[in-house]
Amino acid sequence: MGSFSIWHWLIVLVIVLLVFGTKKLRNLGSDLGGAVKGFKDGIRDGAAPETPVPPQSQQQVTASQQPSADRPIDVEAKNKG
Repeated sequence: MGSFSIWHWLIVLVIVLLVFGTKKLRNLGSDLGGAVKGFKDGIRDGAAPETPVPPQSQQQVTASQQPSADRPIDVEAKNKG
Protein backbone atom coordinates (compact mmCIF):
# COMPACT_ATOMS: atom_id res chain seq x y z
CA MET A 1 0.00 0.00 0.00
CA GLY A 2 3.06 2.27 -0.09
CA SER A 3 3.15 3.84 -3.55
CA PHE A 4 0.72 4.11 -6.42
CA SER A 5 1.52 2.67 -9.82
CA ILE A 6 0.93 4.43 -13.13
CA TRP A 7 -2.37 2.56 -13.50
CA HIS A 8 -3.69 4.03 -10.26
CA TRP A 9 -2.87 7.56 -11.43
CA LEU A 10 -4.51 6.93 -14.84
CA ILE A 11 -7.71 5.76 -13.16
CA VAL A 12 -7.71 8.86 -10.93
CA LEU A 13 -7.17 11.06 -14.01
CA VAL A 14 -10.10 9.43 -15.86
CA ILE A 15 -12.38 9.91 -12.83
CA VAL A 16 -11.37 13.58 -12.52
CA LEU A 17 -12.04 14.11 -16.25
CA LEU A 18 -15.45 12.47 -15.93
CA VAL A 19 -16.42 14.52 -12.89
CA PHE A 20 -15.18 17.94 -13.98
CA GLY A 21 -15.05 17.70 -17.77
CA THR A 22 -12.30 18.90 -20.07
CA LYS A 23 -13.71 22.42 -20.56
CA LYS A 24 -13.77 23.20 -16.85
CA LEU A 25 -10.27 21.80 -16.38
CA ARG A 26 -8.99 23.84 -19.33
CA ASN A 27 -10.49 27.01 -17.84
CA LEU A 28 -8.97 26.17 -14.47
CA GLY A 29 -5.55 25.72 -16.08
CA SER A 30 -5.74 29.02 -17.97
CA ASP A 31 -6.88 30.86 -14.83
CA LEU A 32 -4.02 29.37 -12.86
CA GLY A 33 -1.52 30.30 -15.59
CA GLY A 34 -2.84 33.88 -15.69
CA ALA A 35 -2.53 34.16 -11.92
CA VAL A 36 1.07 32.93 -11.99
CA LYS A 37 1.92 35.37 -14.80
CA GLY A 38 0.33 38.26 -12.89
CA PHE A 39 2.26 37.29 -9.77
CA LYS A 40 5.56 37.24 -11.68
CA ASP A 41 4.82 40.63 -13.24
CA GLY A 42 4.00 42.04 -9.81
CA ILE A 43 7.24 40.74 -8.37
CA ARG A 44 9.21 42.15 -11.30
CA ASP A 45 7.54 45.58 -10.97
CA GLY A 46 8.09 45.65 -7.21
CA ALA A 47 11.80 44.90 -7.61
CA ALA A 48 12.38 47.77 -10.06
CA PRO A 49 14.45 50.55 -8.48
CA GLU A 50 12.71 53.84 -7.97
CA THR A 51 13.97 56.94 -9.74
CA PRO A 52 16.28 58.91 -7.45
CA VAL A 53 15.10 62.28 -6.24
CA PRO A 54 17.49 65.08 -7.25
CA PRO A 55 19.00 66.98 -4.32
CA GLN A 56 17.59 70.41 -3.57
CA SER A 57 19.72 73.44 -4.19
CA GLN A 58 20.29 76.00 -1.46
CA GLN A 59 17.92 78.46 -3.16
CA GLN A 60 14.97 76.03 -2.98
CA VAL A 61 15.16 75.60 0.80
CA THR A 62 12.01 77.03 2.34
CA ALA A 63 11.60 78.62 5.73
CA SER A 64 10.00 75.47 7.13
CA GLN A 65 13.18 73.55 6.29
CA GLN A 66 15.46 76.02 8.02
CA PRO A 67 16.73 74.85 11.44
CA SER A 68 14.88 76.48 14.27
CA ALA A 69 16.11 77.28 17.77
CA ASP A 70 14.22 74.36 19.34
CA ARG A 71 15.68 71.74 16.95
CA PRO A 72 19.36 70.78 17.26
CA ILE A 73 21.49 70.84 14.12
CA ASP A 74 23.11 67.57 13.04
CA VAL A 75 26.61 68.76 12.18
CA GLU A 76 27.65 65.55 10.43
CA ALA A 77 24.60 65.61 8.13
CA LYS A 78 25.19 69.29 7.40
CA ASN A 79 28.81 68.64 6.38
CA LYS A 80 27.85 65.74 4.08
CA GLY A 81 25.49 67.86 1.97
